[in-house]
Amino acid sequence: MEDHPQYPIPTVGALVEKGGLVLLVRTAKWRGLWGVPGGKVAWGEGLEEALRREFREEVGLELFRVRFALVQEARYSPEFHKPTHMLLLNYFAEAEGEVRPNEEILEWAWVEPEGGLSYPLNSFTRVLLQRYLEGA
Repeated sequence: MEDHPQYPIPTVGALVEKGGLVLLVRTAKWRGLWGVPGGKVAWGEGLEEALRREFREEVGLELFRVRFALVQEARYSPEFHKPTHMLLLNYFAEAEGEVRPNEEILEWAWVEPEGGLSYPLNSFTRVLLQRYLEGA
């Protein structure tokens, strides 16, 4: 049933800032493109709770000053490793601590926000980063 759910899958992710830099990660799930940490919201889990859990699991960071950014819809994106319909609930946040990547994270980098646009980003992260720069 997981491969063919009846409804779109809710996911959370965040563009996180620390000391004027933002965190980008590269994963196999996005076919080697760069993006932001995040993942699925579990049944009964709050959105911000899911976001904090995903960040602890994927990069070992604690988040603060979490604020909603935008919603995007990924419908069978060729950038994603399999055909999926996801609702991407995107946030901005600040982080504390050092990155301790799990096995999903192939590479990671703290970058100047404007410099992040030169990375091979997935299209959804590009939109999120552009929104961040509009507000900076």
